[in-house]
Amino acid sequence: MNGTLYKQMMKVNMKGFMNYAFGSAFYMLLMFWLYPGIAQNAKAIDEIVRSMPEGVGAAFGLNGFGTAEAFISGEYYGLILVLILAIVCVQLSTQLMAKLVDQGSMAYLLSAPTTRGKVAFTQAAVLTSGLFLILAATTIAGFAGSAWILGDEYEFDASAFLLMNAAAFLLFFAVGGIAFLVSSLINDEKKALGLSGAITFGFFSLDLLGKFSERLDWLRSVSLFALYKPGEIINGNADTVTSFVVLALIGLAAFGLAAALFRRRDLPL
Repeated sequence: MNGTLYKQMMKVNMKGFMNYAFGSAFYMLLMFWLYPGIAQNAKAIDEIVRSMPEGVGAAFGLNGFGTAEAFISGEYYGLILVLILAIVCVQLSTQLMAKLVDQGSMAYLLSAPTTRGKVAFTQAAVLTSGLFLILAATTIAGFAGSAWILGDEYEFDASAFLLMNAAAFLLFFAVGGIAFLVSSLINDEKKALGLSGAITFGFFSLDLLGKFSERLDWLRSVSLFALYKPGEIINGNADTVTSFVVLALIGLAAFGLAAALFRRRDLPL
């Protein structure tokens, strides 16, 4: 990895990272602020959720409202955070690789005393660092909200909350790796953005459709998002070891393959 390039790219992208991080942290605090009012009518709301078709609750991560972490897992981790991080992965991976090639800036990077492999690994580290910063801010905001707003009046399972954040990070480490691989192979910024976006949101759509009906459940077998189960983590019946290992291996393989192929391909420099 090239330390000088890493510092420069982090500096260039830090404003965007912080905007997403503060936005996610603010939304997390909002969830905690809303929960006490929700908790007073939790039983009635749970009855409404149970009256819905089973696929609807599964698709949108409605996991009950009896605890703060259950409420947050459905209202934030089940959909909103997923969409935010999907956008981050697609946009940032394109900016870090395909955009630089398309605009000719990659030629300046490669004219320095470094190698293509180091440049690719450095850009991958920037993407991973951005994801980590966003989820770290989200996690800190969650614990702050628990201490500040919930206090001792409401139960909060800190270990389950940490596992949810770890699951989100590893999911988008894998998704980001695939988006980065696409960006490393395409010279045109718009094409790279479109293809990585289609793959990412295609995975998301397959998982969503598979949750709606048992007849479509097979669609989830080809989606990375099927390995992300915040509701099951809260309920204590998720196989986190298997899903975490698989997502980590997919991410490492995708980033490694991106660096290897980028090092060998012809570039319009």
